[in-house]
Amino acid sequence: MASVAAQSSMKVARPAFQAAQVQKFARGFSAASRQTAFAPMKRSTNLLSATRSPIAKRAYSSEMANALVQVSQNIGMGSAAIGLAGAGVGIGLVFAALINATARNPSLRGQLFSYAILGFAFVEAIGLFDLMVAMMAKFL
Repeated sequence: MASVAAQSSMKVARPAFQAAQVQKFARGFSAASRQTAFAPMKRSTNLLSATRSPIAKRAYSSEMANALVQVSQNIGMGSAAIGLAGAGVGIGLVFAALINATARNPSLRGQLFSYAILGFAFVEAIGLFDLMVAMMAKFL
């Protein structure tokens, strides 16, 4: 008889408990839905100070996170610097073509040399852009 009374009281108490839990969940969900992934983040005022550089670095909470950031910066710099090998090969090809063309027709040496210097400048500019990207991967 006592178990029947306990079961009936649980049936009566359960819907009220569930309704309170649903309302609590709904309040939490509506508060969480106001902060979306696309909402702009608020800036902290202590990021930039007068004594530091104008580029502020994000503070990480652990030494492991700092080590992982340093490793990823080094990997990024190394993979970006691979393009410098292409610039070296390009410069070699430009001057190899100059030597080959001068050997075939020595009378055009002055005109071919000006074209070779122009090609050298273009290839060197690409190499410098690649070096700039590598340094940005490391220090920014």
